[in-house]
Amino acid sequence: MKKCRFAWYAAMLMLLLPLSGFVRNNTDLYNVKLTTGSIDPDKIFLLIDKSDYRLYVYEDVTLRKIYKVVFGNRDQTDKLTEGDRKTPEGTFHIQSKRFDNRWTRFLLLDYPNEDSWEKFHQRQSAGRVSQEATIGGGIGIHGVEYASGIRDNYVEGRINWTLGCISMKDADVVELYEIIKVGTPVVIRR
Repeated sequence: MKKCRFAWYAAMLMLLLPLSGFVRNNTDLYNVKLTTGSIDPDKIFLLIDKSDYRLYVYEDVTLRKIYKVVFGNRDQTDKLTEGDRKTPEGTFHIQSKRFDNRWTRFLLLDYPNEDSWEKFHQRQSAGRVSQEATIGGGIGIHGVEYASGIRDNYVEGRINWTLGCISMKDADVVELYEIIKVGTPVVIRR
């Protein structure tokens, strides 16, 4: 019985210690500078939380950086069809990376993937999406669109403006672009 109680306390301690450190040092994680020499690209995964407008960079199980982001519109539900300006939810991977004249950098996600197609077809079968609807594509992570008057203050002010992509401040997307590689896992949730 004592052994079981000790294991329970140890498990709770392991859960609470990282959380207490996260709360105390939260603001530092916005300002830390990540470089290729300071993080292992083979251990990185990204968590994008639509409800709090944040992109979290993890190296293995350690939270290394937090970025502010915006999306397509205030409706935080999952993407249903092409043109709905919603950001898809699920597990994706960085499919390609490129310099971009419009958005500084563009990190293309593998949306739609097999899971996305499965949800789309289930919604069509249930009548939630019309049979003529299309799923869309070209979803990625990118900077702001200066040529259209969209600046970093859109990200600071949580002004959603994309067609379903994830937008970051230009300096942030440049930093992220440098540290991640094609194939990096990206989890998008609400």
